[in-house]
Amino acid sequence: MFENANETIREMEECIDNPKACTDYKKLKVGIDLGTANIAIAVLNEENKPVAGALYAADVVRDGIVVEYLKSVQIVRMLKEKIEKQLGTELQYAATAIPPGIIDGNVKVIKNVVEAAGFIVNNVIDEPTAASLLLGTKDGAVVDIGGGTTGISVIENGEVVYSGDEATGGRHLTLVTAGALDMDYDEAEKFKVNEKNYNMVFPMVRPVIEKMASIILKHIAPYNVNELYLVGGTCCLKGVEDVIEKYTSIKTFKPYNPLLVTPIGIAMSVKEVN
Repeated sequence: MFENANETIREMEECIDNPKACTDYKKLKVGIDLGTANIAIAVLNEENKPVAGALYAADVVRDGIVVEYLKSVQIVRMLKEKIEKQLGTELQYAATAIPPGIIDGNVKVIKNVVEAAGFIVNNVIDEPTAASLLLGTKDGAVVDIGGGTTGISVIENGEVVYSGDEATGGRHLTLVTAGALDMDYDEAEKFKVNEKNYNMVFPMVRPVIEKMASIILKHIAPYNVNELYLVGGTCCLKGVEDVIEKYTSIKTFKPYNPLLVTPIGIAMSVKEVN
């Protein structure tokens, strides 16, 4: 499972460090993911093969809401200019994504950030639906657990029939860690993501992961979902899939480096190419 998706993700990892010169392709697709913990840009060629990418840790979005507009614009513009310099070409068109269920005003703000950074936005897609494009999901539910939200898209016969989300994500794992260990937030975040601390952190955050599982069950209840597909940065934590599968009694799968799935899927959704 996920052989093609995992290969694409590995290629994107390589491209983030070593972007390919703009010589052997004519059309580029750009996806921009304004996440709670990271801003990510993925650039693909016309065959959906990774060409370049960027990840920038930033705390400018909370639960799908842009809380630092100008800083968000500055970061996206900086990443755009960096990638353009690496590729030797201008990037004009892009797609972006939203957590499912956010109000129209917040959708407009996210789009405005990307456009203020110099892009023309030609598609806005919800995050778990974008992820499903890379995973090639035909049936089941794609669950995007990001820094601030848990988003769910139910897919039947290759079509999205439902999308929803709630404000529980990696940020909440960090808050639990901070409270348990009497740390400030930034210190707790560093402690949480350090693999050396896994055996201490995981038992503390397991109840939050179980809450995420309960959110998933609530949203998929009206549908016949037999498989769950996990993406998003929070799912990089080892064992998340096991807790969710045990709690939901639904087979649960996770691709390689789930952090990069949604940005790549956003780029795949582009309606007009550069």
